[in-house]
Amino acid sequence: MMTGPEQDAIKDMLDSLIRQSAPNVSTVPKYGGILYTLHPEEKEDQFCGVFAYKDHVQLAFSLGTSLNDPQNLLQGTGKYRRHLNFSSVVEIDAEAVTRFLRQAVTL
Repeated sequence: MMTGPEQDAIKDMLDSLIRQSAPNVSTVPKYGGILYTLHPEEKEDQFCGVFAYKDHVQLAFSLGTSLNDPQNLLQGTGKYRRHLNFSSVVEIDAEAVTRFLRQAVTL
């Protein structure tokens, strides 16, 4: 089980990468996490979200099935959504995460 400070460090790192990739991003607290959108006036236009769970923090992409993922890093089997799970800050590959984020903001 992860501690609050461990989760916070991962969430902070992901938030920083998201804001670097999309400087004009807005956040919406929803579904027990934080959703990120470039169009806060549109109800369902979030491109990603960060969610803390007992053993990991998840970065979920709303249209993850549309992202180019040649290394098969994204997880999930849903119709659209895909995600990355992190149990520690050192697991975050900033380059890969940024590559996915830059794609996600253009969808």
